[in-house]
Amino acid sequence: MIWSGLFEHWSKRRSCAIRTGVITVGLVAGMALSGAYAQVSQPVFPSARGEQCVEPVDVMRRDHFEFLKHQRDKTVHEGIRTPRHSLAGCIDCHADKDAQGRFVPVNAKGQFCQSCHVYAAVKIDCFSCHAARPSERVSQSP
Repeated sequence: MIWSGLFEHWSKRRSCAIRTGVITVGLVAGMALSGAYAQVSQPVFPSARGEQCVEPVDVMRRDHFEFLKHQRDKTVHEGIRTPRHSLAGCIDCHADKDAQGRFVPVNAKGQFCQSCHVYAAVKIDCFSCHAARPSERVSQSP
């Protein structure tokens, strides 16, 4: 009887020590990892050509896909086309030009869309259907 009481007391203390150890290891590992994540470089991309985005930058970084999906639904389902959150408008402003003056696709390496989506590990599927660069108008004059 005495032994069972001692064993029960020892096991409670042991499990408490194990829990405390696991929590301590977890906290130390978390602090170490947070320091490693602080050193991750942010995406670098070309700046936009417009003076101001259609929404504040922090809102666009967080919610741009919601605006694009809403615009898509309004256009496809209701036939309403507005320029405010259109993908074409985004591309017109955010596509960069190369040394020869030609537009570089926004989903090319190092470009606006691709840089952030790689950083966030999010696949861009817009450009399987949509153009990734503005259309360059060709003059019809002789």
